[in-house]
Amino acid sequence: MIDPTKEEKCALASALQPMGEYVSEIGMHRPLQDYTRHEVLTMIEVIVTAYQDYLINNFPDAPPVRQGGRHA
Repeated sequence: MIDPTKEEKCALASALQPMGEYVSEIGMHRPLQDYTRHEVLTMIEVIVTAYQDYLINNFPDAPPVRQGGRHA
């Protein structure tokens, strides 16, 4: 993400708690390199879902894609 907007920064911050909860479930003591492919993909899903949910819930009239085509 290049030059995130204020809204995008808030959405990113909103993903911290769900990500932390997931990492706690699978073991915070483990280095990321020891996570399985499935664990990493699930973590990405948790983060992206929280990010999108924040934007949808807080900015329902905003377009899903930024102008300029930099983000999809």
